[in-house]
Formats: sequence, structure tokens, C-alpha cells
Amino acid sequence: MIRILLVDDDPMVRRHLRTILGSSAEVEVVGEARDGAEAVEEVLRNQPDVVLMDLRMPGVDGVTATKEITTMASPPAVIALTTFDSDAHVLSALEAGAGGFLLKTTPVEDLVNLLKVAADGHVVMSPEAAHRLVAQSTRGDVRRETARARVAQLSEREREVLACLGEGLTNPEIAQRLFLSETTVRSYVSRLMAKLDLTHRTQAALLAHQAGLIDEPG
Repeated sequence: MIRILLVDDDPMVRRHLRTILGSSAEVEVVGEARDGAEAVEEVLRNQPDVVLMDLRMPGVDGVTATKEITTMASPPAVIALTTFDSDAHVLSALEAGAGGFLLKTTPVEDLVNLLKVAADGHVVMSPEAAHRLVAQSTRGDVRRETARARVAQLSEREREVLACLGEGLTNPEIAQRLFLSETTVRSYVSRLMAKLDLTHRTQAALLAHQAGLIDEPG
């Protein structure tokens, strides 16, 4: 059973999500919040596995709340909820530690499976969506050059692992692609995260895209 906290300033959106998730025996909605401040309180009170976080809210917004929640001890996965995958707030939320993002139009049949993926600690974000976000963020600034400089300190194998993280691959999938054991992959992931001063796999995935380690889709 995956415990879910819903955060959105629109009660209709919260009601809709609760209805959808209530039809599944695999998830339980343990609380709701109207803004980021309430979200932090509800996380402490209910200890959810996943927080579905709206980003644009009055008062304390979703990005600020995400940053506070993801720095807690044993934090839940925070998944940003947005109307458009080009929303500039999404990139800020991912950099703050969100484990991915979902569109509010995500099909009902996909939502529960994606929440299960998030609860397992994996990135909920397609490489195509990541490219669109990063393309927007790098246009006209030095973000890409900064990312490349950070990645330059990694070994060739660490860069390969980082690129796999950028594609959203799990440790078993990385092991299969690079012909390594899962134990070795975990070691590489831990090492590169420490070198890059990252705390979340999603931050590593974004950095891989910003540094140009992922081939442009299509």
C-alpha cells in the first residue's frame, strides 16, 4: 500500500485525484494540503510515501515546499504536478529534489503505476520531457558550460552511469546495459553523487541532460 499526500490549492483537483486513487487497492490517500506550508505539516503528521505537489499555489509555493520536504530525514518522494511540461517551475522543483513530474492530464490507467515507480525511488520523467525543460533553461545562459565543467571531474565509466541516470534507468537496467553487477552500479552511483554534491537521482538525471550526455530524441 502506497501512502499518498495530495497538495493543490484547488479543492476540485484534490477531489478528482482522491476519486481516481481511491479506485485502486494499491494506494491510500492519507492527507491533503492547500499550500506548501500545510504540505510540510502533513508530511510530518502522516509520513506519506509520495507527495503529489502542485507548484503554483498562493502563500508557500510547491518549489519551496519541495525543497523543505526533500531535506527531511527519510523524506517521501515528491512528484510535481503541472499543467504543462514546459512549466519553468518544474525545472526548479526537480533541482530542489523532486523525483519527477506528472501532468495533471496523466491518464488514470497510468497514474497508479507511476506512483509505484516514484515510491520505489525512481525518476518519473521521460527523457523527451527532460530535454524540453533543459533546452529552455540553457538557452542564453551558462548552465550547460557549468554542467560540463562539473561532469569533467568524473571518470569515463562514471559519465556512462550518469548518462544512464539521465535516461531514467534503474540500477538493474544500468547493470544490464553496461555489463556490470548491480553492486558495482550502486558503487558508481554513490561515488558520482558524492563527487557532484548531489542528493537525488533526479538531480543527477538533470545534470546529465544539461551536460549534453544524452542524445537528442527523435
